[in-house]
Amino acid sequence: MNEELNEVPVSQRLAELGVTLPAVPTPVAAYVPAITASGQVITSGQLPFVDGKLPATGKLGAEITVAQGQELARIAALNALAAAASVVEGVDGLRRILKLTVYVNSAPGFTDQPAVANGASEFLIQVFGSRGRHARTAIGVAELPMNTPVELDLVAEANAASF
Repeated sequence: MNEELNEVPVSQRLAELGVTLPAVPTPVAAYVPAITASGQVITSGQLPFVDGKLPATGKLGAEITVAQGQELARIAALNALAAAASVVEGVDGLRRILKLTVYVNSAPGFTDQPAVANGASEFLIQVFGSRGRHARTAIGVAELPMNTPVELDLVAEANAASF
């Protein structure tokens, strides 16, 4: 792990990776994309939308491969960062990632949920360095909204000056 990433602002690291935060979608139900509480930022479940559309639908272990699931989890993590950044002073208002929960739309018998979740986890570590290491749960579910292959939410610690 490259420890100097700990000193690089998150916005700079995203730019180095060629990644731009997407716009936060307007909620379609009775929730908000993210909230702050007690120095933490908690996001609602985020889908892997790109320009307002799901790039793929279906179940892991059937229509979707593990590699595709990993990329979709990465996209959902990027969307979660955008939601989290929207309630603090931008992405640099996020100090570190504390917890990630990844829901994987799984075909019967599919048990590789942790590998799918690695797409999001590895992305967050790329962006935050060791501050991106987090507790995680990867859960296989029978269905997800809009037949999305993955949905995730995260909890981050905010910088004290971000409130």
